[in-house]
Amino acid sequence: PVSNQVFERRLIEKYIVENGTDPMNGQPLSEEQLVDIKVSHPVRPKVPSATSIPAILKSLQDEWDAVMLHSFTLRQQLQTTRQELSHALYQHDAACRVIARLTKEVAAAREALATLKPQAGLITPQAAPASQPAAVGPAGVPMEISEQVGMTPEIIQKVKSSFYLMGHLAFRGKTVPEELVRAEDLGKYRQVASHAGLHSASVPGILALDLCPSDTSKVLTGGADKNVVVFDKNEEQIVATLKGHTKKVTSVIYHPSQSVVFSASPDTTIRVWSVTGGNCVQVVRAHEAGVTGLSLHATGDYLLSSSEDQYWAFSDIQTGQVLTKVTDESASSLTCAQFHPDGLIFGTGTADSQIKIWDLKERTNVANFPGHSGPVTSIAFSENGYYLATGAQDSSLKLWDLRKLKNFKTITLDNNYEVKSLVFDQSGTYLAVGGSDIRVYICKQWSEVLNFTDHTGLVSGVAFGENARFLSSAGMDRSLKFYSL
Repeated sequence: PVSNQVFERRLIEKYIVENGTDPMNGQPLSEEQLVDIKVSHPVRPKVPSATSIPAILKSLQDEWDAVMLHSFTLRQQLQTTRQELSHALYQHDAACRVIARLTKEVAAAREALATLKPQAGLITPQAAPASQPAAVGPAGVPMEISEQVGMTPEIIQKVKSSFYLMGHLAFRGKTVPEELVRAEDLGKYRQVASHAGLHSASVPGILALDLCPSDTSKVLTGGADKNVVVFDKNEEQIVATLKGHTKKVTSVIYHPSQSVVFSASPDTTIRVWSVTGGNCVQVVRAHEAGVTGLSLHATGDYLLSSSEDQYWAFSDIQTGQVLTKVTDESASSLTCAQFHPDGLIFGTGTADSQIKIWDLKERTNVANFPGHSGPVTSIAFSENGYYLATGAQDSSLKLWDLRKLKNFKTITLDNNYEVKSLVFDQSGTYLAVGGSDIRVYICKQWSEVLNFTDHTGLVSGVAFGENARFLSSAGMDRSLKFYSL
């Protein structure tokens, strides 16, 4: 440049662009006047202390140590990475196994669902030989009908509507009444009354018990003397003695809103009685063998019955007609039957220790609960519809969750304990067991809060009064007993 000075090219070029002069003397200067200086990079001389042989050896040793430490660190990182990769592979393998198992279960469930309808064809309504119905005479002679008229669309619609009106809205999520007797007070109950004159002493034994749901002071019993007796607890007197069965009465039901009661017997008949008239108004001949179980539908218009002939039957109480009869060919005789609170399904117990759940509308067996080792003697659905209690001749009481379809509690009773009757109170808070003695359990905890041994024979029936204000029982000692504070 004009001033003969040495500059860094980048800086001087920038200065020329901005000013066009030499920064030292201010004379005009252009980029073409700049001259490149070619120099080699300078090499710093070594420190004098590093030129001796010991210093060089020490430097080499330090470099070697640094290389070895770096190599060790890399090996550690490699081992850690291998372990993480191995763990990830194990997790991947486990996830694949779970996915494969779930896929298999889904495929099996879909296959079962697809074959459910064809399997339903194996359990078809089978008609029993029908006899001609007898007309009702002027003297009020009961009509005896055994022909089946089938589940008409009107009946199915009525059953379904009962689910929404009486079941789905009535019992789901129902709160416990404030008037319900508390467990600590229930534990103080004692026998307050005993009546032994309801049935004949020559053939002793009360075999069935029920209370009127709308007025629990009205008591209904069925005896070994073939009679059905209506008893008023408050008046302590017999309201009606109903005679007509030719064998002992094993099941009784009190209609919740009408002055009508029902009874069943090993004489193969189901009888509908008028309490006010004191006479039989219908005879339902639904079975060819002894009737073992009886349950009233939520509508109050239909009866479910089970029999030793392996059939269950669904009958109209107004006409006495058998609407449908169904059997499960694989089962032995039926020992009991009970409607679920919603009225769309029901349960039956069998002599070969099976509990079967049925769909009323489809008339198919939708679930089975194995587990007992003796004939099932009694079943009861809880008021909220979630639980099923079952008893059998194996001295055990089993509780089933209908939402998960599994047994969640088994109460083992004393050796040779015979379970004859199971009943939940109207709120579903307590469960009473009748048999060798009387026991009351509080639901959810399933702990015993009461135990009575006042009967001298087997207890054949137990029932709760309204809000569990009293407990009633009947037994083979021919007595009807009441317990309260």
